[in-house]
Amino acid sequence: MVEKIKQDARTRMEKAFEKLRADLAAVRTGKASPAILEPVRVEYYGSTVPLSQVASVSAPQPRLLVVQPWDKAAAEPIVKGIQAANLGLNPSQDGELIRVPIPALTEERRHEFVKRCRQLAEETRVAVRNVRRDANEELAKAEKEKSISEDDLRRGQKETQKITDAEIEKIDKMLAAKEKEILEG
Repeated sequence: MVEKIKQDARTRMEKAFEKLRADLAAVRTGKASPAILEPVRVEYYGSTVPLSQVASVSAPQPRLLVVQPWDKAAAEPIVKGIQAANLGLNPSQDGELIRVPIPALTEERRHEFVKRCRQLAEETRVAVRNVRRDANEELAKAEKEKSISEDDLRRGQKETQKITDAEIEKIDKMLAAKEKEILEG
């Protein structure tokens, strides 16, 4: 019973961490990364779809992204989608390709991005702590129902806290690396 609750908590915490990893990858640094265009949605034949479903994105140079639509008719909607995403990017259509130059970040913009990353990390920490709280409540409930002993309850709470501490440490390390990348970029 205790092992099942711990495993469930670990799985949920790791999902929160993976979401943070994806969110941080989408935060723009000074370098070109295809993940920057993750939030872009494209109006394509009457429905709104993610950019990745209508084109491939590559970063052939440190300050340039190249978007190659799979259908020539999608080029114009892709340009509009990138502009509408408010990423501070100005795409230009070059025949079949769409070039997206990545402008250098101003100091002010860098600090805005760092602030956003810290906000995302804090939301993830809160999610991890909520998972810990849920696990502890489940353990307490199991102890009340006499499914586990009081010793198992204490041991389960300690182990859940260790898992929580490890996840929060991973979050902090990832945030520190991203901040460094943004500020040095």
